[in-house]
Amino acid sequence: MDLGRQIVELFVLAIPIACVARTVVFEEVFAEAREWCRQKSEKCRSLAQRKFFYLFTCEYCFSHYVTAVLLFITRFKLLYEDWRGYLISFFSLVFVANSYMNIYARLRVDIHKEKAVIKSIEKNGSVERSGSEGETFN
Repeated sequence: MDLGRQIVELFVLAIPIACVARTVVFEEVFAEAREWCRQKSEKCRSLAQRKFFYLFTCEYCFSHYVTAVLLFITRFKLLYEDWRGYLISFFSLVFVANSYMNIYARLRVDIHKEKAVIKSIEKNGSVERSGSEGETFN
């Protein structure tokens, strides 16, 4: 398989990894299970049990497990056709998926900030933006 196709597959396969990891760790549909796992990660006696339950509360940690499952299903290899290809693809997919999640989180912050600015404008008629220019919008 050529390198160009592998790179495209890398960026495409990272999308479902990011989606699943973000959904399980942050969205309301898994809130009860996540809270139960959080409590278990703090109160279990053995270190292995605490770490196992913690992985369901950390998007970075959980993305490793989602990546492992996806690699098992797809058999995607990057650069090499042997075990090294799996190893490189594993860490590459985790990196790209977490980059996607960071970009998404940043976009959400920007969207919330813009909504707050719009709400302030609607309420007050004008708002001052924080920044070096100190512009006022009317």
